[in-house]
Amino acid sequence: MKIDVTVPDEKIRTLVNEGFVTLEGTVDWDFQRQGAESCVRNVAGVRGVANNLKVKPHVSVGEVSAKIQDALRRNAELDARRITVSATDNKVYLYGSVRSWFEREEAERAAWAAPGVAEVIDHISIVP
Repeated sequence: MKIDVTVPDEKIRTLVNEGFVTLEGTVDWDFQRQGAESCVRNVAGVRGVANNLKVKPHVSVGEVSAKIQDALRRNAELDARRITVSATDNKVYLYGSVRSWFEREEAERAAWAAPGVAEVIDHISIVP
């Protein structure tokens, strides 16, 4: 029986040793990586989880940057002109400034929501 339909369990290997679970494999999205860990943490008897799942990109680096910039422009809470996005492989780098922690977190969420993003490095400063 499948616990979470968003988690592609056929792509995930699970190793268990004395209540400690290690997740290995590749998924398409970060929410799948997080969802797999969340499912495992809710199982009775699990003492700890090592989430070694990798996010495998399915789009080009240019597409990732463009999708994130578009998402930032659509977000009414953010001034996208103050944020610069660059991407290499499956890492996204955010630069610039925002007015609050909330705006910074929104920018990070927009970056994580792009397809194939495995890591977000946030260099955004807060300037009220």
